[in-house]
Amino acid sequence: MAENPPEHGVDLDQSQFCCSVCLDLFREPVTVPCGHSYCRRCIETCWQRDEEAEGRYSCPQCREVFQPRPVLRKNITLAEVVGKLKVMGTMETPLFVEFTCAGPDDVACDFCCESRRHKASMSCLTCLASYCSFHLASHYTVPALETHQLVSVTVPLKEKMCKKHKKLLEVYCQSDKRCICYLCIIDEHRGHFTVPASAERATEQVCSRTAVDNVDKTINMLISSIQMRRILAKQMMDMREKLAIAEAEKLQLQLQEEITKLRKRNGDLQKLSLSSDHIHFIQTFPALSTSCESPDLPPGAVVRPRESMAAASRFLDDLKDKVDGILEDSWSNFSATVSAVNVVLPPVPKTREQFLLYGCVLTLDIQTAHKCLSISKEQQRDVSVSRYAPYYVSRSDMFESVKQVLCCEALSERCYWEVTWEGSFCAVAVAYKDIARSSSDSEFGCNDKSWSLECSKDSYVFRHRSQKKVLSGPLTSWIGVYLDYRSGTLAFYSISKEMMLLHREQTMFCKPLYPGLGLKDDVQAKLVKLW
Repeated sequence: MAENPPEHGVDLDQSQFCCSVCLDLFREPVTVPCGHSYCRRCIETCWQRDEEAEGRYSCPQCREVFQPRPVLRKNITLAEVVGKLKVMGTMETPLFVEFTCAGPDDVACDFCCESRRHKASMSCLTCLASYCSFHLASHYTVPALETHQLVSVTVPLKEKMCKKHKKLLEVYCQSDKRCICYLCIIDEHRGHFTVPASAERATEQVCSRTAVDNVDKTINMLISSIQMRRILAKQMMDMREKLAIAEAEKLQLQLQEEITKLRKRNGDLQKLSLSSDHIHFIQTFPALSTSCESPDLPPGAVVRPRESMAAASRFLDDLKDKVDGILEDSWSNFSATVSAVNVVLPPVPKTREQFLLYGCVLTLDIQTAHKCLSISKEQQRDVSVSRYAPYYVSRSDMFESVKQVLCCEALSERCYWEVTWEGSFCAVAVAYKDIARSSSDSEFGCNDKSWSLECSKDSYVFRHRSQKKVLSGPLTSWIGVYLDYRSGTLAFYSISKEMMLLHREQTMFCKPLYPGLGLKDDVQAKLVKLW
């Protein structure tokens, strides 16, 4: 029996009818002089960007340059084929669904001209552009592009460009401690000590590795020293224990001998007392009474083992407290020292629109709220001070001494959020989860587990570890907070018509951070909905 013919006479490759820019079905297809076809809107958008950047026009696929700008004409045949395919329903399924849209922290493909640009996977140091997997294909198929230098995407290429010469930063100036391009060598860096960036990186890596090895060596030496002291202390205590036991056993033997002698004398005295011979009594009694004196025991023979061990235990407890204090103080200095190490920090956003790219959704954690704080139940973004204790019951995580509340979300990336407040005082803070809840130092900024911006009607004060820093800036009731966890950056901004930096703290965070709010009487605060 003959097989049934296929429903369509031609097996079509769907990718042939998709625009290589938007990765979707052609919409008003046009053809450029090199023969490649695109959606009219896609190629016009690409050429507009080329015109603004370089003043010339090129094909996004083969990179052939056109001068002047070609006139785009509709590809009638391709448009008819695509139209029939739409009617036949052969391309209802979106293509290339495996491509990921670029997020706020991702580098977007320079050749995706639609609003949803895909995440770039490689950057070309020859083209000075970043490509998604689809648009990168031409670098492996076009002979003229196969010799280009491709690298993995880390940051946008514009951050690796010299702002003056518009060239790639490939040289490191050791005199000025900065990256430069080759044209800078013959310009303002003439005569400076310069090396290739790769060589400087290798040197810095060796220095960094040596520093880390030295730190590890020092830490191991400290651990070995502490372990040695522990062994010596244990040996000393064991030795004292054995010596005390030996002395006690010796004393016990002496006492047993004295007891035996005393019992014998006691028997002789009883016999003597019953004797009726007066002469024998008078002659014998002085000798027996002389032998009844106190036994000749060593001085300080009283043994108090419990008191001795208690004293040793108290000494060790005091020593532990001193070591903990030293480590606490040293850790602060160590943290500040490590934070001061020169690293390449990501660029800080400049405008509120750029900050909003890192906006996060926060909700107040009712379980941590002080009993006099009232939190909206619906969205859990509004909090106010109540004259009467709300309906919340006592909880283990709640703040007991101060009117504070933490958020539910733990932050360990780049994040941004905003707070508005009304009243006399509001503290906008971040804290570790294990911040104290009931002690006197549980207030935000009064310990080493929280950082706080205290806002009032007439001043701003930054507080950490109970150390205050009075800040200057426009007084508003709208505060923005920017956190870059990895680089250790925490910044507070005053928001009105423009954003004004109030304070930037550079440190090293060791645990996830939780945003928090601290209020006083007649105050209301709200986490702003950013979108």
